Amino acid sequence: MKAYQLGLYEKSMPKTLSWEEKLELTKLSGFDWLEISIDETDEKLARLDWSEAQRNEVRHAMEKTGVKMNTMCLSGHRKYPLGTKDEKTRQRSLEIMEKAIDLAADLGIRIIQLAGYDVYYDQGDAQTKANFIENLHKAGEMAAAKGILMGFETMETPFMDTVEKAMEYVNLMDSPYLGVYPDIGNLTNASLLYGKSVNDDLLTGQGHIVAAHLKETVPGAYREIPFGTGHTKYVENIEVLKELGVRMFVGEFWYIGSESWQQDLKDASTFLRKHLDTVFK
Repeated sequence: MKAYQLGLYEKSMPKTLSWEEKLELTKLSGFDWLEISIDETDEKLARLDWSEAQRNEVRHAMEKTGVKMNTMCLSGHRKYPLGTKDEKTRQRSLEIMEKAIDLAADLGIRIIQLAGYDVYYDQGDAQTKANFIENLHKAGEMAAAKGILMGFETMETPFMDTVEKAMEYVNLMDSPYLGVYPDIGNLTNASLLYGKSVNDDLLTGQGHIVAAHLKETVPGAYREIPFGTGHTKYVENIEVLKELGVRMFVGEFWYIGSESWQQDLKDASTFLRKHLDTVFK
């Protein structure tokens, strides 16, 4: 048995590739599984309505390559948030949640990473927080019915940019199906805002951290920062995550049109495994 597993974020490669190509490249690049993205675009949200034939195509690709999709990054709630004041949009947010859980169950996905937003494009207040909590309870019941774990991503907005803030809702739910799926790059930026170390923040989630995103950031910037050029402290953060029982990690980075993108995948795997292996030696 491997001491840990390292997954690959789907958006690290061109979206024009077939599922078989994506899964094969995941393996060839040195990663263990692929994290599927369900973001706010119509193209990605349409995956929630895949036919049985389309789902079988993905299952066949996983079987043929030997590479699974163990996790899902569900960021579609950015456009359709659980806490919105618009009733129609709230219903859409719950529909997305239910369909995402069903898709996860069908494809063998174990963990859904939830975006930690009450609202994103609107101004949050006490009502959006109350709506978020109400619908989070409904999401928890859906997840429990299918046996799917959910974990909050620590985001780039004040509503849920730390593990400590995420734990307010985890404790409120008190469900074995809701935990935290932190992004240590985002947490590194949050530590500059609040003066609390990433490791101290991670410790507030003891017993509830289901997996972790490994991502590079710099002060004030959260995306498309090449590994090794930012301020994320991989080894010391992974050491604490290991102590907390975390064994599933995902390298989060983006395909930005580089001609060397296939080598970039391999370089990312080498970079991340170097730090993981230092801890899990």
